[in-house]
Amino acid sequence: MRRSKIFRQTGPGLAVAAVLAGMGMPVANAAGLEGTWMGRDDFTWALSGYVRAWASMNLEDQPELSRVGKDSFGKLSMLRGSLLLDLDVKTGPVKWKAIGRLDREYKTNYLSDLEELRDSVANNFNVASPGGKSITENYNNADIREFWAEVPIGERVTVKFGKQQLVWGESDFFQAMDLVHGYDFSWRLFFEGENEEWRKPLILLSTKIRIPEANGLLAAYIRPGWDRCEDIGNTYDINGGRWFFQPYRGFDLSSGTSKNCDHKDGDQDDVTGGIRWQGEAYGLNYSIAYLTTFAADPVASAGIAPGGLGGVAHQGVTNNELLFQRIHPKIDVLGVTVSGYSESLDAVLSAEMAFTKDQPFNAGVGGFNEGNYITRGGGLCTAGLGLCEIVKKDTLRVMLRADKDLNFQDLLGTSRPSFSSIQLFNTQILNYDGDEQIVRLFAYGTPANQHNTILTMFTGLNYKNDTINPGLAVGFDLTNGGGFAIPSVSVVFDDKWVAKAEADIFWDGGKSNRLQFSGGESQLFGYFSRASQLVLRVTRQF
Repeated sequence: MRRSKIFRQTGPGLAVAAVLAGMGMPVANAAGLEGTWMGRDDFTWALSGYVRAWASMNLEDQPELSRVGKDSFGKLSMLRGSLLLDLDVKTGPVKWKAIGRLDREYKTNYLSDLEELRDSVANNFNVASPGGKSITENYNNADIREFWAEVPIGERVTVKFGKQQLVWGESDFFQAMDLVHGYDFSWRLFFEGENEEWRKPLILLSTKIRIPEANGLLAAYIRPGWDRCEDIGNTYDINGGRWFFQPYRGFDLSSGTSKNCDHKDGDQDDVTGGIRWQGEAYGLNYSIAYLTTFAADPVASAGIAPGGLGGVAHQGVTNNELLFQRIHPKIDVLGVTVSGYSESLDAVLSAEMAFTKDQPFNAGVGGFNEGNYITRGGGLCTAGLGLCEIVKKDTLRVMLRADKDLNFQDLLGTSRPSFSSIQLFNTQILNYDGDEQIVRLFAYGTPANQHNTILTMFTGLNYKNDTINPGLAVGFDLTNGGGFAIPSVSVVFDDKWVAKAEADIFWDGGKSNRLQFSGGESQLFGYFSRASQLVLRVTRQF
């Protein structure tokens, strides 16, 4: 029996994280039950958690359903509930943690419409249908989120082993260095505030070594390769659900493709790991890190030549029953962060830079059967949609951020200064060559730009001792157009009940496909076109 199988059976089955923190949202895992075991002080435990419910409503009609004569505007897109239990135990010097979460969704009329469209699309394309599976299987989940033990070794060293999360980096939105884990974007692609709820924990052996003589901390981890396939890389709603990118809602991409976690360029059983130095010098906090991990977003490797159109299987790995395979090749990342307080600006300034070696991209621009791409093997591929082959390019991602408390007390009557932040992100493809026909994401034939620059800003207002907290977050794609705006308000009723209402508003800057498999101009916010919505979230903490 492979070692990984044992661990895969232990449990069944791009976010603005700082927005909610800036709005005064309390931590979800509030203190609950606690005590000792039979009066022993060396055996203590605490149980906390939450029960949470979401409801969201579409604010726009969507072209996928409009083409079949159905409306989307005003329909409930999500009715979801979650139960999370967080158990902390201490046995002498050893700390134990176990977190489990159960997620369930109600099939709204809107989801039923997408499910019906998904079945009809499968028939039209003569591919395997979802086999009668409910569309809510995209979103229902039950899992052990974390299960680890942490042991101190002397006064300077701690070692942690088990299913856990590691957070490396400074950026809160488009992660530059926070690449140890993938994220689960399947049930909500934007703006769920707590990153630890989206991040997919992994089985790791990690350590921290405090070195006070150098004002620093050395951290390192090894991932032995015992995780499940679904734990690798980012997960998107590709099964035809509410958060598949426009115009693919109602199209089940998994029907003719599969995720291959045994590919020789991205084998889940391969050992990965990283090392990070974090310190202080000259009034600045800084870190230097290296890690080898899996590319977060999947790329498509031809399983067979797409329609006989000459697609090249990555490193020769094929599957003759599939149009293509989704893989997460391994990458190497070297990153640096620095932050410090500026007296002249009365703000905290931060910067983060990550160099990625051999970031994988799909190649082949244009719509399906409309491309014209010469593969590196010399063949002609007309598949388009990035399905011709995988090209690896080095990339450089840079983040600049300023955090500042703004005094709105006199102007807006807030009860304290308002935490605000502005962040600028730029991703550059090094040695960029337009003739390589790199696309931004498979299923779209839109060429990737050498630079992609995003600007985000947010501020949170606080009233009545932080019990009423309005906020506003906005973002702009400075390279391609499009963006988002999120007005919101959170209300803290007491130490147990919290509610938050928001509007997620998107615009595409005229860069959005309306027709599946076409060679349109979709860029980042084209994926979110016609997806604006209202969202209500209520949490009962214990």
